[in-house]
Parts: sequence; structure tokens; C-alpha cells
Amino acid sequence: MASIVTSLVTVTPSPSPSPTSGVRAAQQGGILEGADPSHYDSKNPIIVFIIQAGIIIVFCRLLQYPLSKIRQPTVIAEIIGGILLGPSVLGRIPGFSDAIFPEESLPTLSLAANLGLVLFLFLVGLEVDLRLMLKNWKISLSVGAAGMVLPFGLGCAIAYGLYHEFRGDEGLLPISFGTYMLFVGVAMAITAFPVLCRILTELKLLGTEVGLVVLSAGVGNDVVGWILLALCVALVNAGSGIVALYVLLTCVAYILFLVYAVRPLFLRILRRSGSIQNGPTQSMVALTVLLCFASAFFTGIIGVHPIFGGFLVGLICPHDGGFAIQLTEKIEDLVAVFFLPLYFALSGLSTNIGLLDSGITWAYVVAVIVIAFVGKFVGGTIAARLCKMVWRESFTVGVLMSCKGLVELIVLNIGLQARILSTRTFTIFVVMALVTTFATTPLTLAFYPPWYQKKLHAWKRGEIDWDGNLLGQDTQSIDSDPITTDKQHASDIRRLVVYLRLESLPSLFTFISLLGGEKPARPTRRVHPSKASGDGQPDETMAPITKRPLQVHGLRMLELTERLSSVMKESEIEDVATNDPVVNSFHSFGQLNNLATSGDVEIVPEGSYATTLAHSASDQGADMVLLPWSESGMLSETAMTTVEHSRERMLQNGPHSNFLTSFLNQAPCHAAVFVNNNISSLAKKEPLPFSPMKSRQSLRSTHGVSSAPLADRAHHILFPFFGGLDDRIALRFVLRLARNPEVTATILFMDVDQSAAREDVSSPTETSHKGGVVNVAASSSQESVEQEKSFFVAMSDSLSSELESRVVFDMVNTTQPLHDLFQRAQSEVGQSPRNSGDLIVLGRSHESRSNFRTETQRLLGTVNQTRLPGSDVNHVLGDIAYALIATEVKASLLVVQAKKE
Repeated sequence: MASIVTSLVTVTPSPSPSPTSGVRAAQQGGILEGADPSHYDSKNPIIVFIIQAGIIIVFCRLLQYPLSKIRQPTVIAEIIGGILLGPSVLGRIPGFSDAIFPEESLPTLSLAANLGLVLFLFLVGLEVDLRLMLKNWKISLSVGAAGMVLPFGLGCAIAYGLYHEFRGDEGLLPISFGTYMLFVGVAMAITAFPVLCRILTELKLLGTEVGLVVLSAGVGNDVVGWILLALCVALVNAGSGIVALYVLLTCVAYILFLVYAVRPLFLRILRRSGSIQNGPTQSMVALTVLLCFASAFFTGIIGVHPIFGGFLVGLICPHDGGFAIQLTEKIEDLVAVFFLPLYFALSGLSTNIGLLDSGITWAYVVAVIVIAFVGKFVGGTIAARLCKMVWRESFTVGVLMSCKGLVELIVLNIGLQARILSTRTFTIFVVMALVTTFATTPLTLAFYPPWYQKKLHAWKRGEIDWDGNLLGQDTQSIDSDPITTDKQHASDIRRLVVYLRLESLPSLFTFISLLGGEKPARPTRRVHPSKASGDGQPDETMAPITKRPLQVHGLRMLELTERLSSVMKESEIEDVATNDPVVNSFHSFGQLNNLATSGDVEIVPEGSYATTLAHSASDQGADMVLLPWSESGMLSETAMTTVEHSRERMLQNGPHSNFLTSFLNQAPCHAAVFVNNNISSLAKKEPLPFSPMKSRQSLRSTHGVSSAPLADRAHHILFPFFGGLDDRIALRFVLRLARNPEVTATILFMDVDQSAAREDVSSPTETSHKGGVVNVAASSSQESVEQEKSFFVAMSDSLSSELESRVVFDMVNTTQPLHDLFQRAQSEVGQSPRNSGDLIVLGRSHESRSNFRTETQRLLGTVNQTRLPGSDVNHVLGDIAYALIATEVKASLLVVQAKKE
């Protein structure tokens, strides 16, 4: 005991630790303490991951810009970007891979990439609409089967050479030739359905027979391809044949469980939450994503790749009410912008073009490319031809079915991860996928150009023979054709095509209602059926409407973007058009105003808006196209602007004015541009003399205040007639509007003193043709002033007795036409602030000798106007419209252009 005490007493206490001794805490200052942000730390991998992700995304986006100019899909840029970042190019720079993509950081990058891949395959499943395959099951089965069987067989043939030539490469599992052959066959037979949809939409082929056939066949091809791939992976991962059979049976049972147990319950939950009718709620998005990951988890643990589980959940999601499209919109951007480039960068890090270093290797590269293309091309072409498609259509089907794209890259990466493929054979197949995808768009345009599509469409409708000659029609058929009959009446508008924009609907509805059909003089008094007379007729009957109503076709155009949801909308365009609120509102408006309305939705790139509208007008046999001027100045309907800046922005240069110029240059019929300035069926609010501060109480008190109906529904039209074809068509249109009993009109013949006006013309160079608007002096030689006067007098003398009390013709002798027109407008339009709004109608080009541009500057000086519209307003609408807009005349404008002969 004493020794123990002694030992305790004699122990020397250790000195207290100094501030500089022992283990220090981790640095918290980062680069401020000299830390290297590019150094990978397994405990804090986020810094290096952000560097890697940033480089990958920027690199892919930079490559996408030039490739998009030659109409290549985004996947091409991502594949090339991955290859350039890998050991093939930048990886050859000493220290690049070790600094940017160190080996120990790749698991983190791979985790993020594969997480995004599961979500992407879920989106692919959402995009696949099995209803399309079931509607066209015969041609889908034939083209899809031929497009898989032939390339699958050729793939199995070349697999023999690949297996024996490269099986000595390092990193391969000792698998049987049968499993290897199955994988190569699937890699040859697969079709990239997402990229295929994008190409079809970009080339505007989804609505054609070719697009329908390829899309239907692609759906079946995609589903069968993923099932075969799952079987292949199961065979590789299984330890024996009986285990592979168990895996396959478990997978089949799981599919049946999803279809017959999970899907009905999922649909019931979606309906109860209102997600199908009103779009997915946040809770339903969370539930769907959890289902996706749970399914991926299950298929992963049974020996099939997790992406197969995500694809299956996408397949069982409903397409009713646009649910699949709206769900895609909530997920797609993060997947496409962030996750997929990471995945392709990983593919690029595994691709080494330097391994293709021998003649036999390059021989296999060429052979794989040829077999992959020829197998798909020949199989799809023969099947399409047997389905009674013409040869060019059949060739196009074959080319489109050969598209590989990102789905091929996913298949190859699965083979590389399962160690079925070596890095060398992986690189061979990556080159094949790149070449076949790159060639799809130019080959499709070569076999099926737009001019051939028009010819084929006319030939199938019986309008021309195969050589392009118009087929003769008898006189009776011509006379009975309503389009031909209406075309003979140049003074009347029977068919009108309207470009529908959400922001312009109120003003468009008010304006079109002026063209409405004949309405009953008195309302019908209805009688309850139980109290009706013996014949069952009401006491008073409505007078029959003898005149045929105006036929109005509304076209709404939505922008086609690179988003997957945009492509899905185009592929499900019938459902989109049926549920579109703008088109449905247009139909209801037509029924209330005795108009025969039809509506359609087109999803096209913004650069194709003008061409699409022109084609629609031709197809509808339209007499006139009505285009509203954008109130935001943009083509996009989502552009918002404040009330204070709305008019200022709408009259500046922008994409919408470029669209109008493009359309007017190719318009197949008469066209009219409508610039709204408070023409509406709602009562106008009187402007306050001050700008009040808005408080919470004031906002609450003014919210939801109802607008009183208009007591005065009158409209007054002012039309200055300068002469020329545009003005003649505009004059006839004014008289058409004046048939409405609520419309009055003043029609002025602007008799310009040419001798006085000629002094303002500085040089002959001012008579140029700019922006499609013919300058005044350049067109004055077409018809003399006396001829224009004769036409004006003839129209005045032919005025019906019904219009004599509401329409006034007047002659105005002037040397300053714009100044006198402005004075007349000041006294005639905008004088009744409580009416439905006034209108000034103009021809787009004019034939007098006055230099309107010089006079416009003088006029603006007199009204002290400093904020001028953009120059595009002058190019689109003409000099007179520019002057009236700049002087802020209190009326809407309608600028008419006659059909170009």
C-alpha cells in the first residue's frame, strides 16, 4: 500500500499544452489561409465537384451553340464535350486529369451522374405514350420489328469478330459469347427515342405520316430494347443460369405488380388530389419521385440496373390532362442542364480515341458504323415500303430509325460498368453513336425536303399528278368549291385566320365581333316544354339567318424549345389543342357571336412562326390574316410589362416586329396588323390626375371590383384613302366593318397637291424599297390620281341604303396630308371616351408623291413629341402609321396589306 502511495506522489505532472503543440483544428479560412481549392478532400468533396460540374456544363454549352446552327441535337455537343475533356484530347495535357478529374473524386461525380440518369430514364418513360403505339399497332409492329431484327442479327454477326479480337483487353469479365452477342445485338438495335422526337419536331415532321410511323415504331423499339438490356445485365450479374432465370422472373413479376397494383392506386391518389385536372401538386411530385427511386432501388438489388426501375415508373404515369407534360416541366431542366452533362463527361473520361491505334481496330470502327446504319436503314425502309409508303418516305423512315444518340451512350456505359466492353470496344461504339446521330438530320433533309413534302401532300390529295401537273376539274366541281367561290368575291371576307395571343384576346374578340354574322332582330321567347303548344314550338320563332357566317380560324403558336416537355407537347398536340384555354375561349366567343370558328395549336421554333402562319392561311383558304401587335413587344406570351411601360415597350424594335415583317413578305392572302389602343368591350377607367400610393388596405379594397358593361358600344372608323392596291382592299374592308350597326365610318380621299409636295422630295434615292414597304414616289406611276378618284367615286355611289346614314365619303385637298390627317383624327376619333374604342384603318403602302418621312418630322415638332417608336414600326406598318402612333392619336390602328400577285 505504501508503494502505491509513493508512486502516486512521485508522478510528475505533465506540462500544460502550449498553443502550438498537439493536433490543430482543421483550417476554416480556406483560400485565405493558403488552402488549394482544387485539392480533393474526401471529407469535403463539394468544392472539387463544383469545379468539375462548372467546367463540364460551360464546355458543353459552348459546343452546343455552333452545332445548333447546323440543326444538331444537344446530345452531340455533350458527347463531343465529354470526349474532349477525356484522355482523347485535354487529358493528354500533363496534369490536367489529375488536377481537374483526380481518380479519387470520380465516385462522387459518378454518384451524381447516375442519380440524374435514373431521373432522365424516368422522363424518357414519361415521354413514351403507349397510346400512340396501340393506335397504330400494325405499322408500329412491322417497322419496329424490322428495325430491330435485322440490325440485331447483323450485330450478332459482328459480335463474333469483336469478341475474339478484343477479349484479351484488360478489365473484362470472363463472360460467355452468348451474353456478349446479346449485348452487341441490343446496342445495334436500339433507337434513341428522346433524340428522335427532338429531330422530328425540329424538322416539323411529327404531324406527317413519316413522323407518325417513326414515333409509333420508336415507342415499341424503346420498350423492347430496355427489356433486352435488362435481360443482358441480369445474365452478366447472375452467378449461374438458374439465378438469371430467377432475376428475369422477378423482373416480370415486378412489372405486373407496377401495372396492376401500383398504377391504379397511384391514379386514385392523383385524382383525389386534383393533380390530373390541375397539374401535379408539390406533394404528388414528391410521391412520384419517391416511387421512381424506390423502383430504381428494387431493380438494382435484384440484379438489374437501377435505371430500368425509373423507366418503368415513367411508363405507368398517366398522360391524361397533360399530367405527364406538367410533371416533366418540373423536373427536366435540372436533369438536362446539370445531371446529363456530368454523365456524358464520365463517358468521355472512359473514351480514349488513342486506343484506336491499329488498322484492324479502324476496320472494326468502319464495320460497326456501316452495320449499325445499314441494318436500321434497310429494315425500316423495307417495312415502310411494305406498308405502302412511297420510296422517299420509306428511306426517311429508315434514316430516322438509325438514330442512336444518348440512349446508345447509356447502353454502352452499362456495358462498360458491367465489364462487358473494354475501353477500346467502348470507344468504337461511341464513335458509331456519334456518327449515326450526326448524320440523321442532314440525311433526313436530303431524302425528305420541304418541297417534296408539299408535292407529296398535294399528290395524295389528288390535286396534282406525280409529275407536278395540276389535275383538271370540271366546271361543276369548281363552282361547288366554297374556297374557289369565295375567292371570286374580292370585296368580301369569308375566311379569316387570326393569330391568337393570350395578351391580345380582349381586343381581338372586340374587333372580330364587328365582323360577326347576322343576328336575330329580336330574341326568341322560350316556353317550358310542359307548357308548350301541341306542336311543341315556342310562341315566337326567330327569323332564319340566311347569310353564311364568317369562318374564323384561330392559330395559337407556342415556342418549341430544347426542353423535353416542349417535344412532348408537340407529340401530343391533339390533347394540347383540346385543352388549350385560349383556343377554347376562342370557340366560346365564336358561338356567342354567330361565327364559325375553328382553332389549332402549333409548337414550332420562333424562327418558323411566320412560315407556319403562312402555311396555315394557305391550308385554310383564307381571304385575310389578322395579326395583333404584341403588347409586350415580344413573341413570348410569358413576357410581362408594367402598365406604365407597356405602350413604350410594345412600339420598340423586337422579335415580334421581325416576325410581322417576315410574314407580310410571304403572306399568301390579304393581311391586317392590328395595333390596339383601348378598343375593348369593357368600360374604360378614367385616369386619375395623380398616382396614389398603394397600401395594403387600398389593394384589398380594389381587388375584385367588377367592371360595369359599356353603355355605348359604338365604334367610329376613320380611313384616309391615298390610292393603291392596299388602300382599295382596306376600303372594301372598312365597308365590311360598317355593316355592323354599331359602327360609323368616315372615308377621306386624300387629294395631294403633287406640285407642292414634290418640293419636299430631296432626291430619287428616297424612293427605295425598304423593309417591304413601298415608298410613296416609287409606286405613284402605277395608276393615275384620276383612276383612283374614279374608284373612290364608284365605291361611294355603290353605297347601300343601309350604310348611307353611317358612312360618309369626303374629299380632302391638301399639300400636307399627314398634318391634315392628324387634325382630322383629333376631331373625329377619341371624342367619346365611354364608347368601345375608335379605329383608324390604313393601307400599308401608298401611291402619292409626298415625302411622308420629312413631313413626319415636322408633325412631331408641332406636337412636341420626344418618345418615338422604334424604327421597326416604320418598316412594318408604314410611314403614315408611324406618324399616327408617334403623335399618340387616341384610336387603334389597322394596317392592311393586299395579297401580293
